[in-house]
Amino acid sequence: MKKFFFSLSISFLILVIINISWVIVNIYMFVIHGIESVVTGETLIENIYYSVYLRWILLADFIWISAWFGYILQRKSYKTDSNLHYLQYEKIEEPKICIIIPTYNEELSIEKVVKDFIKQKFVKHVIVIDNNSTDETVKIAKDSNAKVITKTENKGYPHSIVLGLKEALKTDANVIGTVESDGTFNGYDLEKMVPCLNNCDMVIGSRQYQVISEKDNQNSGFFVWGNFFLAKLIQMKYLSYKHMGIVNLTDVGCVYRIIKRKSLEKMVEELTYANSDQPIAGVGIGLHITMLGIEKNLKIIEIPVTFKKRIGKSKLSGVGNKKAIGIGLKFLWLILKS
Repeated sequence: MKKFFFSLSISFLILVIINISWVIVNIYMFVIHGIESVVTGETLIENIYYSVYLRWILLADFIWISAWFGYILQRKSYKTDSNLHYLQYEKIEEPKICIIIPTYNEELSIEKVVKDFIKQKFVKHVIVIDNNSTDETVKIAKDSNAKVITKTENKGYPHSIVLGLKEALKTDANVIGTVESDGTFNGYDLEKMVPCLNNCDMVIGSRQYQVISEKDNQNSGFFVWGNFFLAKLIQMKYLSYKHMGIVNLTDVGCVYRIIKRKSLEKMVEELTYANSDQPIAGVGIGLHITMLGIEKNLKIIEIPVTFKKRIGKSKLSGVGNKKAIGIGLKFLWLILKS
């Protein structure tokens, strides 16, 4: 079924390009030869009607739509075990939360972020995973009462996430969370995230809600819609016939999430290559955690979280949409091939 979904997705992208190209070419030809068409008595409608290319395109579209309906019907019984995929209530009586904060040169924001989460109810541990910062990030984090794990070399953000999750499992926490170090998220959102764990295994934040986002935050329209498209692609990949997907997502790039300890234990070793600390998904680590969770039959809920302007300079600032497209394509490939 994964190969079928891969084929459907690739063929869909090809058909979209073909359909759009055909429309553009015909509009161009009509603009260029519009007067000539009027003089000879031909019309745009007639040209379209008699187009052999259009007939082949429509045939290809029809075949794809038929294949899509076939895919939907195949998902009629997909992940419908009442004990694994439907309503369960398992209250966490005494939440003990460990928050993981990956950092790299965030001396302007790290104190605020650490103290914000330390003061939240049920937060027992705050662990900062420093990616070999060259500024005062480590000192400030320690002075703010966070436990700091320092790396001797910059192994990247995804490595810090996985290392942090493994460090969290060494504590007595029964809930593990990850959050950015740039001050874009609020600790108080845990108050609405934690209760959701009574019904699920993982709660993911969504930054897609304007009314709880600070104006001029770092998510441009391009990032918003790119994340939304990829989120819906995941939904279609794990389509459930009755519920439009085993999970409902709008934002694949959000790092702010919490997960039950026992659920993390089921998947943490599969986040890296065998006998290695290198993350399998690279920059798509958050997306990989989500999809691996679905594969492991974890119940996942996405809820709105507040989103603010970052403190300090973004590590992605100045790269423009070109690099964003590159990251998006990596995300897309990860979704299709996994």
